Amino acid sequence: MKKNFLVSALAPFALGAALCATAPAALAHAEPGITDKTIRIGMFSPMSGASMNYGFDVINAAKMYYDKINKEGGVNGRKIELVVEDDRCNANDLLAAVKKLTEQDQVFLLNGGSCSAAVVGAREYVERAKIPLVMLNASGDGALYPPSKYIYGAFSISQHAVGGSMVQFASEHLKAKKIGYINHDDAYGGWNLESAQAQAKALGGIDLQVQSVNPNITDVTAPMLKIKAANPDVLLLTTYARPVSLIVKRAFELGFNKPIVLAVNSTADLKQLVENVGNKDAFKNVYIQEVLADVPGGPKLKWVYDMYKAAYPDLASKPGYPQTYMPYGIPSAMAVVNALKAAGPNPTREKVLTALSTMKFDSGVMAGPIEFGPDDRAAQEAAIYIKFDATNMTLVPGSYKSVWKYKP
Repeated sequence: MKKNFLVSALAPFALGAALCATAPAALAHAEPGITDKTIRIGMFSPMSGASMNYGFDVINAAKMYYDKINKEGGVNGRKIELVVEDDRCNANDLLAAVKKLTEQDQVFLLNGGSCSAAVVGAREYVERAKIPLVMLNASGDGALYPPSKYIYGAFSISQHAVGGSMVQFASEHLKAKKIGYINHDDAYGGWNLESAQAQAKALGGIDLQVQSVNPNITDVTAPMLKIKAANPDVLLLTTYARPVSLIVKRAFELGFNKPIVLAVNSTADLKQLVENVGNKDAFKNVYIQEVLADVPGGPKLKWVYDMYKAAYPDLASKPGYPQTYMPYGIPSAMAVVNALKAAGPNPTREKVLTALSTMKFDSGVMAGPIEFGPDDRAAQEAAIYIKFDATNMTLVPGSYKSVWKYKP
């Protein structure tokens, strides 16, 4: 595991000399990570490697929000300190990071996780350690269901909501009755398919034509030919970016001209997606799912992008920054701050968990409210949709919410 660095939220990229100054006070408290003046939070996400688009700027967004809170006086008189680890979107690295943050750095709570499969593997340890985990932008359904007392996530959107929202959009906006559906043949694919099937059943009269593919598929001809033969009114793609680029390209080559709707998890880098497909004409009838409240950079989100530019002027001046998922880091940090405030001047992990379990607020960032309940640890279940022609994005009015609910 790469040596971590302590980050003061007052200076997001500064090394944390404050750790040495506050360690004796922290040890005097029964709760780890709490002193009279500080609250130490452990963060982790892919900060490097092939999957850094999922987490690098997401964690930067959370940092700048914590910095804002500190500048306003902190939480109940305490400033927030951050200890950050790079989990590389890898389950082993993530678990090592969580253990280190909990046992060695003695953080009060965890705010991390951008990759669902990786963060799900930490559930057993988090529950055994009895430390609150508020995910960054991972869906993390495998750690959210059955509900855990210690884990909250899906601030982007629950995978159990992705497919349902897409089916609702296809039916309501595109007037589809027969819906082609390509997902992964793994747990992640099963989760979004479950909600798609629940939505189709709730709507009635929807014929769902499903093809499940391996996440590492390199030739999508067979499933695409089966979809074309079924002649659906629309095709929904809930795979990751690489299979999506292959399917969109092959669909165009096969003359498939019906609407294609892409799930949010396949659109981390739209420019790269267009380059991978290699033909802008393939995007003449493409829609993308978005879980933000507006198109990236739209008027409703201007305050987030302005904050980013002020916090990271050098980074913001570089091509490709801020990254697509950047705003996703704000709602989870808001939830942490709200829970800490609710816990009062003598916060405990138990008080924070109680506050999280009944929390509901409008982040001003996501398509729907951030809301938890007794049997629901998934923060966000709605999405908006955008017409994307390989260059321009046009917002479709309204938001579309999944009806799927966990049943104990």
